[in-house]
Amino acid sequence: MKSYFDCWVRVASGLFRQALAGEPELEESLTVPMKGGSFGFAAAVAGDEAGRFAVALETTVLESPLMGEGIDQKTGWGELVREIAEAAAGELLARTGKKCRVEEFEPLTSAFQPTHTFQLRAGERGWMLLVRNEVRTGVPDQKPETAPAATVAEAPVRAGADPPGPGCELLLDVELEASLRFGCREMPLGEILDLGPGDVVQLDRHVSDPVDLIVGDKIVARGDVVLVNGNFGLRVTEVAAPKKRLESIRCLF
Repeated sequence: MKSYFDCWVRVASGLFRQALAGEPELEESLTVPMKGGSFGFAAAVAGDEAGRFAVALETTVLESPLMGEGIDQKTGWGELVREIAEAAAGELLARTGKKCRVEEFEPLTSAFQPTHTFQLRAGERGWMLLVRNEVRTGVPDQKPETAPAATVAEAPVRAGADPPGPGCELLLDVELEASLRFGCREMPLGEILDLGPGDVVQLDRHVSDPVDLIVGDKIVARGDVVLVNGNFGLRVTEVAAPKKRLESIRCLF
């Protein structure tokens, strides 16, 4: 349990089962188009971890029996999502000692590109739930900015990092092959030879952990997997210093 997002997933899984009819399960899923639109809420988190945390649900969940009868559906979902956001801050404090709080909570006014996608499943039925997590450790204790995360190409050089050496501009047009590493596992040769269609190989990385961007044999960045126009992409959350990134070129020549 390392981050606000980890705590949010843990708390949400428990509260959805306790508060909603049918004891639905929260399961990580691939992003698919929402049926009939969506609604949602955004929380501004401040403290040792800070940033914006947004949750969107597909509108068909308002017609489901999950929230119960005699309740204004959107109001009920808003109260539940807020309760989860605040409880996640308490969970983070209890497990790591990091202090944070929900300073603002409001309905979403526009769609967003999710960083994580879930299904809320009750029996044979399921509803999409999208999350955009911009809560990070070490952010100043103030209202978070909502600017999009930088990509590898535009990521700023961190203060104190060694700048690229002279003549580096001569290499800027060199094309390099980059790959994402979701995890790894050591296996005996016998198990590899026994693999067949339908077998599942478990990796050493949880679905919520960041993945590595590899150039040569060096890790140049880490981030969250997202879907962009039907293709996998990487939303960068941390990058190596420029000098370390340049070292990967040596592995290719």
